[in-house]
Amino acid sequence: MKFDCDSSVLYTDTPVPDIFLSEYMPSMRSEYVKVYLYCLFLCKYNKSSTQEEISKKLCLDRNVVNDAFIYLESIGLLTTSNETVIIADLKQKEINKIYRPKVASTPEEVAANCERNKKRNQTIAAINNTFFQGVMSPSWYTEIDAWFDKYNFDEDVMYALFNHCYENKALHKNYIIKVAENWYSKNVKNAFDLDRYYIEYQKVKNVKNAIVKKLKLSRNLTEYEEEYVEKWVEQFGYDFDTIEIALKKTTGKSHPSFKYLDAIISSWHENNLKTKDEILAFEKERKEKLRSSRKTSDGVPKYKDFEQRDYDEAYYEEFFNNDKN
Repeated sequence: MKFDCDSSVLYTDTPVPDIFLSEYMPSMRSEYVKVYLYCLFLCKYNKSSTQEEISKKLCLDRNVVNDAFIYLESIGLLTTSNETVIIADLKQKEINKIYRPKVASTPEEVAANCERNKKRNQTIAAINNTFFQGVMSPSWYTEIDAWFDKYNFDEDVMYALFNHCYENKALHKNYIIKVAENWYSKNVKNAFDLDRYYIEYQKVKNVKNAIVKKLKLSRNLTEYEEEYVEKWVEQFGYDFDTIEIALKKTTGKSHPSFKYLDAIISSWHENNLKTKDEILAFEKERKEKLRSSRKTSDGVPKYKDFEQRDYDEAYYEEFFNNDKN
């Protein structure tokens, strides 16, 4: 492999796009950042190298370097073709996102779009100033604009989305999209929908915390366990006092199963039981039926009903003599 360099490395610099620093680096593993920066360096001098050599140079495991190349290619920072690594031009990439072909619109559509875009631009500007200190990456503008169309959020909801992620210290695109998808699935579109969602969200959160406390779990609920709780509260309409009836059935179990709890609570819903009193009566009746089914009927013979044989000493003496032979 060839390494060509016509100037001293000591007096040169390797430029790094600000877009990389603001958009990609915050959510990237430090090892991957090292690999990307070193690739920029190699690309600048038109050098060649192998992943094995890069791993030695950067003091990284060979598998980590391989994973880094896969990741960097998956997010569009580089491409590989015929043993050639091509570093993406991030500036051109962002320009391609911003400038799109124009399409014809009616005067009414133009007026509506202008008003809509005015509100959107004000919201995006507020997001930039509040959560990014006025230095939001250009790609965020196109992403937010796309999220407006995809999720059909009002401006207030979009701002609330960023505020929610900011307060949870997770202001990166993957988390924002996850929250947006959740809100969209709950039919959140405007401020009234969001208020309703937060009321339900707080109700579910309180039930989750109460369950963790009652079961004395030394951990948070898993994502799948949370889905069970959301179903019990949001779909079935049960509060914690009702759910606690099922929790009491886990007494004596070292590892309470949420699948077991769900089977109990789902049976209440299937029997159209809504109140705590209805459920207690249902459980009492079911317990009595179970106890009755376990009782042996009079017509079935029991062990003590059979006539027992009476063996004399001669029988046992003959038994032991035969055993010795």
